[in-house]
Amino acid sequence: MNDSFGTGNPSEQTPVDNLSYEQARDELIETVKILELGQMGLDESLKYWERGEALAKRCEEHLHRASKRVDEAMNARGGRDHHDADTDTDVNGDS
Repeated sequence: MNDSFGTGNPSEQTPVDNLSYEQARDELIETVKILELGQMGLDESLKYWERGEALAKRCEEHLHRASKRVDEAMNARGGRDHHDADTDTDVNGDS
């Protein structure tokens, strides 16, 4: 992963806004592991916790955008299917 984990300087890492979903997720997992070890002082722990909060927010932003794109695609498809259904003939052969 990232060699800077555990150095007490999580803020020196790539800015959270520049991370892809996968990068933010992977770093968040590592951050949680580091915090669970509990082998650092309060100030250092708080830096990691703050970074973790920012990473979690970034992941949520990515997921929200992905969900919106899926919804838009489904709505576009649904609108097209609905339009197609209106122009199809029904079971009796009527238009």
